Amino acid sequence: MTSLSPMPAPDARLHIAALSKSVPGGRVLFSGLALDVAPGELVAIMGESGSGKSTLLNLIAGLDRPDSGDVVVAGTRLGGLDERGLTDLRRARIGFVFQAFHILPYLTLRRNVALPLAIGKTGAAEALTRADAMLEQVGLGARGDDYARDLSGGEMQRVAIARALIHGPALILADEPTGNLDPESAELVLALFAQATRERGAAGVLVTHSAAAAAIADRTLMLTPSGLVPAHG
Repeated sequence: MTSLSPMPAPDARLHIAALSKSVPGGRVLFSGLALDVAPGELVAIMGESGSGKSTLLNLIAGLDRPDSGDVVVAGTRLGGLDERGLTDLRRARIGFVFQAFHILPYLTLRRNVALPLAIGKTGAAEALTRADAMLEQVGLGARGDDYARDLSGGEMQRVAIARALIHGPALILADEPTGNLDPESAELVLALFAQATRERGAAGVLVTHSAAAAAIADRTLMLTPSGLVPAHG
């Protein structure tokens, strides 16, 4: 792994330096990629299909290893962690919002939201109380006993946002979070996502094909083989 260069900003929640990744067969997805994301900042990443956007999110989350370079989340260098350490970091410091929701249909909404706490050391009663508070924040406070089968796609994504935020992550990653939603639901979900990121002081990274989704971000970057560059237009 290469050394950190340049050094991260003092308050960066996410720092990426000289990151490179290729795919089997040797095609380089990107090289020399660098990014700092500050607390409360939301960055949108766009790019052509196959450019490596989802791969980049996997590298940031420690689900994949880069060919070279560094990823630092909330002061912890991922390259220095084993698989157990990466799992613990994800549970404690990273929240995920996916296109496919990943809400468990056989659990109530409050238990879905409480899940990140339930697999940690938080007591059951406290976890459910915090889940109710998070559901209230996303406008579903009266739906805690409902199941996912009773929800629209937009409501399920709001549950996913609540679940991603319940453990107070330093970093929130969203992979095409509105890809399965109608425009009205997408607009509401994006507004909630942006508001939560900024108010909680998390660093947010949003991967999207949608210019409308990217418009909520503080910065929009294009992923290219030579790294991230500012989007124009």
